[in-house]
Amino acid sequence: MPPPVPVPASPAPSPPPGRRGYAAGLFFFGQGQRWVVRHPAGYARCLIPALITFALYTAALLVLAFRADNLAAWVTPFADDWDSGWRTALRIVVGIAFVGAGLLLAALTFTAVTLLIGDPFYDTLSARVEAAYGPVPAGPDRPLWRELLISARESLYMFWRALLFAVPLFFLGLVPFAGQLLAPVLGIAVAGFFLTAELSSYALSRRGLPVRARLRLMRAHRKRALGFGVPLALLFLIPLAAVFLMPGAVAGATLLARDLHPAPAPPAA
Repeated sequence: MPPPVPVPASPAPSPPPGRRGYAAGLFFFGQGQRWVVRHPAGYARCLIPALITFALYTAALLVLAFRADNLAAWVTPFADDWDSGWRTALRIVVGIAFVGAGLLLAALTFTAVTLLIGDPFYDTLSARVEAAYGPVPAGPDRPLWRELLISARESLYMFWRALLFAVPLFFLGLVPFAGQLLAPVLGIAVAGFFLTAELSSYALSRRGLPVRARLRLMRAHRKRALGFGVPLALLFLIPLAAVFLMPGAVAGATLLARDLHPAPAPPAA
């Protein structure tokens, strides 16, 4: 973690009066992108982990898309004797559900994998955001290998919790028409919530909050979490957008975490 810089006179950004809930989350999303534009030092380095993850996920999703018809045929052997029209319609729906589930899984795990790969870069960025507006909470004093191990364990826990939503959404996507409309909408909401929880992990970990406490905090401020994460989840669907938005997303989530859970004031000298 970099040493704290002198505290400037300007306070940390906070939502204007009247901006609450979803609007407050959106405010911090914009402030994070604005912060990295105004502080470009280190931005390029923070792109490298996202580029690596993007390349891996793109290859995996392309394989899934090209193999979706085979997967659909594999899980619907009972339809082999159906009329060709009904059999084709069913397998198109199942194939779309597989691709949709793959996209949802990618949205739910992209941030966790990127943050794990780029942990030192993003932790430094988050600490610099905090240092620009006040003292940086010391956080637990642990070696890097232990920090990475804890990050991996907490990411797996987040993934497990997200999977509890992703599996029902996959089956919802198999319902013709209504399911194919509802599943993507609910999927984006779930992805947005967990994106916010993942991205705010640096600032909240420095405040001593373990992963379960961080999720409870996000649930208590669900509207803010969704207001921050849903636009990001939608933008992450644009190729390469996740790569270029990730540093600003970490900065914005840090500002959001400061607002939701201010650090205690340092003791007087």
